[in-house]
Formats: sequence, C-alpha cells, structure tokens
Amino acid sequence: MTDLVATAHPAPHISIKNVSVRFPGVLALDRVSLDVPAGELHAIVGENGAGKSTLMKVLAGVYSHFDGEMMIRGRPQRFLSTREAEHAGVSIIFQELNLVEQLPVAANIFLGREMRGRFGLLDDRAMNAAAAGLLQELECRAAPTQLVGSLRVGDQQLVEIAKALSLQSDIVIMDEPTSALTEAESERLMRIIARLKARGVTILYISHKMDEVFRLADRITVLRDGRVVETVRPTESSPKAVAHLMVGREIENASQFEPRSPGAPILEARDLTLPWPGHAQKYRLHKVNLAVHAGEVLGVAGLMGAGRTELLECLYGSSRVRPSGEVLINGRARSFSHPAEALEAGVALVTEDRKRLGLFTDLSVGQNITLCDLREALRTGFIDSRAERALATGIVERLRVKTPGIDAPITNLSGGNQQKCIIGRGLLTRPKVLLLDDPTRGVDVGAKAELYRLIDNLCREGLAVILTSSELPELLTLSDRIMVLCEGRVTGHFTRAEATEQRIMEAATARAPAAVGA
Repeated sequence: MTDLVATAHPAPHISIKNVSVRFPGVLALDRVSLDVPAGELHAIVGENGAGKSTLMKVLAGVYSHFDGEMMIRGRPQRFLSTREAEHAGVSIIFQELNLVEQLPVAANIFLGREMRGRFGLLDDRAMNAAAAGLLQELECRAAPTQLVGSLRVGDQQLVEIAKALSLQSDIVIMDEPTSALTEAESERLMRIIARLKARGVTILYISHKMDEVFRLADRITVLRDGRVVETVRPTESSPKAVAHLMVGREIENASQFEPRSPGAPILEARDLTLPWPGHAQKYRLHKVNLAVHAGEVLGVAGLMGAGRTELLECLYGSSRVRPSGEVLINGRARSFSHPAEALEAGVALVTEDRKRLGLFTDLSVGQNITLCDLREALRTGFIDSRAERALATGIVERLRVKTPGIDAPITNLSGGNQQKCIIGRGLLTRPKVLLLDDPTRGVDVGAKAELYRLIDNLCREGLAVILTSSELPELLTLSDRIMVLCEGRVTGHFTRAEATEQRIMEAATARAPAAVGA
C-alpha cells in the first residue's frame, strides 16, 4: 500500500511556497506556490507580464531577492547566481538568447566550463567534438567552429538548447524554446524533450503556443498578474479554457476579419536579388517580384533560411550586402543604402530579433518608443520633454503596454511588452509601409489578438503591411495574399481564398507547383 501511495503522489522535485518578488512599482510574483514531481513536464502559461519568466529566474538563480521558500529535492535553496543553480542541477534556456556572438558555437556551449588538456591549456579539439555530438543530437547543421553571430536566430536558439543539454541537469527550464524555430526544428525539439523525460529529467516549460503545451505537458499552471490562478491537466481542460484563465476574459475571435478593400500599389520590388558571397547557393534572394497595396497585408511564408528576413532587410536598406533589382515607392524608384532613408520614404521595420536589433537596453520605455522620430517633440530646435513623454504615453495606452511607467527601464518589461514598444516606435514614424518580421514571436494569446486587431485597423486606415511569420495560422488569419519563398525564390502566390496550410507547405518545400493567385 505504501508503494502505491508513493507512486500516486511522488515527492516534489521542486517545491515553491508563497514566493513573492518585488521590483520598483511592480509586484511581479504574489505568494506563488507550486509543486512539481520528478520527471514531470510542467507547463507555465500566462499573459506577458504574468510572472512566468520571473518565477523561472528565481529557480535558476537569476533573482535571489524573493520572499517565501524554495525547495529542490527536499532541501531549502536560494541560489545567488545561475552558476550555483547549475551546480545544483538546474539549467535554464532563456527566451532572450544569452550568447557571445564573437565566439564560436563550441566556446559558447562550454563557456565557463571549458575543457582543458595538458598544462591547463584549452582543449579545443575535445570541445569541438563534444559540441558536434550535441548539435548532431539536435540535428542542427551549425558547425562547432562557426561564430554564433553569423547564425540566424533559429540556429542560435538550438545552440542555447545544446548548452543546457551539456550541463546534464535533472531540472531544465525552457522559456519559449520554440519561439524562433521552424515547424521541423520544433519537431526535433519535441523528440529531445521526450528523451529527456525518459531519463527522468524534470522540465518546466513556458510557451504561448497552446498546441505545444497540450501536446507536451503533464500539468499546466496558469499565472495571471503574478498569482497562480489554477493548475489543470491537459486531459481535463482545453486550449480555450486555459486561454480564458490566462486573460480573465473572453478573447476576441480574430480568425476571420471582414474583407478589406486594397487600394493602389504602395511598394513594389522587381527582380530583387541578394548575393550570398562565398556560399554554394550564391543567392539569398533571386529575382523576387512583389507588390503590396494600400490597406493590404501581404504575408510572406517560408521555412527557416528561405529568405523572409533578408527580403525585409533589403526593402528597409539594412542588408549588409547591396541587393540588385528595383524598389518602387508610389511608383517612384528608390534605392535605400541606410534605414534612415527608408524611414524618410515611409517604410518602417519591426525586426524579428528584438534583443540584438530592436532594443536599446540602456534607455527607458519612453525613449525606446520615441527615438526614431522626435520631430513632433521639437520646439525651436530642442526636444520638449513634455511633448516627448506625451508621444510615448500615447503609444503605451494605444498598444496597452504593461509597464510601471514610461521612465521604467525597457529591460524590466516582459518580451511581449518590449515587442509592443518596438511596434509603437515604427508607428510613430507614420509609415506608408510597415514591415513586420515575425511580430508576435514571444507574445501571449491575449496580446496577440490585440496586435491582430491593431494590424487590421492600420490596414483599414490605408497602411500597407508586409508580414512574415513562422506560424502559418497567423499568416492565414492576417493576410490578404500570401507569397511563399523557398531558398530565396518565389515558389507560390496565393489569394486569401486559395491559401491553405498544405498548399503553403508544398510551395515552401518546392514539392509541387504552386497555384498563382491574383
């Protein structure tokens, strides 16, 4: 009988009792309690700012200033650093990548735990071999000797995962691990997670993707405003019910917008070609033709490496290599050698890589929002701080950014609220064309619905939008037309009525001829 009871109620591997975390002006966690048995995959969900990442950072030793009690394997713990947590068998894969871009992949994986040979010298051969094994396990094609800064976001995410796996921890925290991964890469990660669980590893999993959560989780804990709302089993709940617990309200159904009426072409590209020096493929983009009209969303689909981000960078003048071909704005040929020229012409970009390319981490929320266009705040050649604050406050209210105030450090905000600030920055420039590169990456279900509605409203006001997304349902929801890229070439073009996930995937893998829409 004792064995049966123990099996039914395994002792907690992790036990959190009444944990609270305070920041200036914010109660991030409010008396949170949670028990997780060994070998369980426990999903933590909630809106941006609900406290998910804060709770994980307490467990991982990033935050040691908390009230309450944390027990790991039955022993009280208060880690003073991530290194202490790692020594205790707890590792974390951060939502925001934590890599040194100037170092090779292998050096990043073993940073601070370098392998050494004779006379204490670094054993690069051993580290490269070990890194190659981890990358092979993740089916990642990056080489151990490649500089991390040369990798796209998806490959960098896999390097972070390899780093965590190398620690052989029995508690692994995954904070939005698939946010930058393609469907195929996510499937590979699912297989890795299954192997970890089979070895008895406890996994705490944060994700906004309900299909992932319900596929993987043994139990789901919902946080809202820093408090635990409820813990449920996937078999006894539904994605809709969990989403309702997350936001505390019914989420607006944005699956079908009323048809829009596009106007004249605003931006056109003709034979846009981006060379790829030194690569066998020769081109990142090859003879891409497109047009986006006023009041229209043109979706751009494609697998990782298809050229989605490179296309937007070429249109924005931020590509490292100069493209050939022609870009027209309102019928006039334009050539942008710098993003400032694109902004002046009415083209704004919201980047996919928030941490590296979107945020100014030393500036406040308000300064991050207004820094691209301060003309409305100028008074006799000087910036009127009151006018600048009014601009920032307007964006915060319009996009419902959760922040203690516009003077708060941008780094104190959750990932989704940081993304809202970057979108607001683009809107302040009053663009004719808004380029959105995977704009809802790391954004929760409630904020995502708000952003969908915002994009729809902007289009109805006459804005032209070019949108990339790693989520096909998002493209199908938002787009009037969808263009598909495969290895830098256009392999499909579908109207809203023609587009389906299957047809888009066939075009994205060039498995079948794609239908041509209007």
